[in-house]
Amino acid sequence: MTLSAPTPILDRSDKLLSLARSLDPELLSRVITIRDWLVTVAVRIEDASDILEGFIERLLDLGLPIDRAASAIETLHSEYAGVGRFWTKEEGIAVRYLPHSDRREAAYEASPFAYVNRTGEWLLLDLRETPDDRFPIIPELKEAGYRHYLTIPFKFINGTHNAISFATRAEEGFGEQELKALRLLVPTFSLVTEMRATSSRLDDVLRIYVGDEPHREILSGAILRGQVTRIRSAILFADMRGYTRLSSTLTPEEAVELLNNYFDCLVPPIEEEGGQVLKYLGDGLLAIFRDKGDDTGGAAQSALSAAANALRRIQAANSEGRFPVPLSVGIALHHGEAAYGNVGSGQRLDFTVIGRDVNLANRIAKLNKTLDEPLLMSKPFADHLWGDPHPVGAFEVDGFEEQIEVFKP
Repeated sequence: MTLSAPTPILDRSDKLLSLARSLDPELLSRVITIRDWLVTVAVRIEDASDILEGFIERLLDLGLPIDRAASAIETLHSEYAGVGRFWTKEEGIAVRYLPHSDRREAAYEASPFAYVNRTGEWLLLDLRETPDDRFPIIPELKEAGYRHYLTIPFKFINGTHNAISFATRAEEGFGEQELKALRLLVPTFSLVTEMRATSSRLDDVLRIYVGDEPHREILSGAILRGQVTRIRSAILFADMRGYTRLSSTLTPEEAVELLNNYFDCLVPPIEEEGGQVLKYLGDGLLAIFRDKGDDTGGAAQSALSAAANALRRIQAANSEGRFPVPLSVGIALHHGEAAYGNVGSGQRLDFTVIGRDVNLANRIAKLNKTLDEPLLMSKPFADHLWGDPHPVGAFEVDGFEEQIEVFKP
């Protein structure tokens, strides 16, 4: 059974008013209370799972016989395509991240969610009269004892298609008055959900492309050209050796795959040790390990552990033949001040990392190749370590008048 499609925007007010007039006055009063909660309280709740759970609790209080609910919201994320939230009376709410994959897309296309998004109509099924092959989920619902299943689409302003479903074990299912109440509530729930999803998309995209620390700075208002933020930290600079020569033999797709496999060796150790990747620089990267109060030795030790682990991963990947040719990498470690600055012109700015200490880490990385050492550290970095690294010597580097002392583990 399909229910009528959502009313066009220009006619929606008349439609909702007509629905409201057809409701029992006491039920209408309770619906208005839920709508007030959605626009005054739920809209400020950061966790979308808490919004959904709070909405379901209020629908139950309203009299809807809900035993199961599920929502699917499209996302803009590099690691997953959407977020599914599942609620049952027995287990509460659970979150699943829906991966980017052809298999997931095929499963979605065969689902009631895809059906209602294509038709734009609500779908209400009496499962006792619904054949098992109507949708793949039908046998699962029947086996769990559900009798009626309702699926509702809602489309966000950005064009993404989303949906929510409700299932009940009640023999009578969802009554006419209950469905009308839901008609009045779903547009407001959709709006609140969209606001939370939009905020999450912005947060995710900024974090993915500029890093955790810069994305917080940008969202807090650090968007003026020339604005600078300074952070005391251990600085890690990594650079692949021979990338220009190697990449000239690869297609663009092969070069991207090489870099992704290469960064898969470098980034996880950095994040495991509490570091943040601030910049990908072609075949290199820049990361920081923020000082925690006066404990500057902890940041340096974390950076050293991350560097050593990254080098081990590169060696393991070489042994397993995961690169076109064996790779080598140079990692430089320094301790100082990383400065974020808004650089650019007009409406196009880059939130980039600048400063003397960042430049010094870059220069030491070039010494890795000259000295044939995979891991080098500056004296300011070595001074923060708990152990005693081995001195390599003092060297001249571009842009610095004084010779730079470097050490190795």
